[in-house]
Amino acid sequence: MHPSIANLAGIRHADRGQFLLIAGPCAVESRDLCFRVAEKVLQLTDRLEIPYVFKASYKKANRSRLDSFTTIGEEKALRILEEVRRAFGIPVTTDIHTEAEAAWAAEVVDVIQIPAFLCRQTDLLVAAAKTDKVVNIKKGQFVSPEAMRFAADKVRHSGNDAVWLTERGTFFGYQDLVVDFRGIPLMQAHGCPVIVDCTHSLQRPNQASGVTGGNPELIETIARAAIATGADGLFMETHPEPENALSDGANMLHLDRLEPLLVRLRALREVVRSFSEKNDGSHV
Repeated sequence: MHPSIANLAGIRHADRGQFLLIAGPCAVESRDLCFRVAEKVLQLTDRLEIPYVFKASYKKANRSRLDSFTTIGEEKALRILEEVRRAFGIPVTTDIHTEAEAAWAAEVVDVIQIPAFLCRQTDLLVAAAKTDKVVNIKKGQFVSPEAMRFAADKVRHSGNDAVWLTERGTFFGYQDLVVDFRGIPLMQAHGCPVIVDCTHSLQRPNQASGVTGGNPELIETIARAAIATGADGLFMETHPEPENALSDGANMLHLDRLEPLLVRLRALREVVRSFSEKNDGSHV
């Protein structure tokens, strides 16, 4: 496992040869929701020995419509993330949108996530780097895997070598995304672990209603392909009632479906790792 993952404060099972899982609800809707999801996912990942980082956005700034949900309150949401981190003893991540938010989030989280639309924002990347937290940069839907080297370099040249890159699909026309799995080894060549976002990659953006659609029935397809092509981790948003979620419900995985999916993905990871070691001596 990449040192920036293995050395993450609070990470568990980093020596078990499994993929990293980043999972949680899209947004901090309530303390009860975050605790419910964190407890369930932690139970599963502990049993399956999968390293786990809890994710929830304390603020959703990139929305199509003015009346879309953004936050229950920035301070309140951050405090809930802090409670999750402390209560369960696990790493936590959230996304930021401005330079000022970097310092606020760094007081609470272990990994700072840069949204795909903002992956070229130099001041934002530099501010995130200066927190000394892991910086997870989502690849813009408009950016090639090769060009993500420059985003990673902005963080590194600011004194922070802990950079992750996350694939979340490329624009395919106006209202669809496609995942090019060639991008995984291409981005790994930049010296960064690569995570595949299995839920946002299935979004159907720019709908006429102003509400993003999705294809959650294909989450397992994306996840399997990511494991087979050597991804270091998977990102999945999950919710006990996606149909009632305040953000991105159309492409989140139902929480009840997570356990059987992780069991299958864990088994697939073992096969891929064994095959790689037998055939070329490398460790996926």
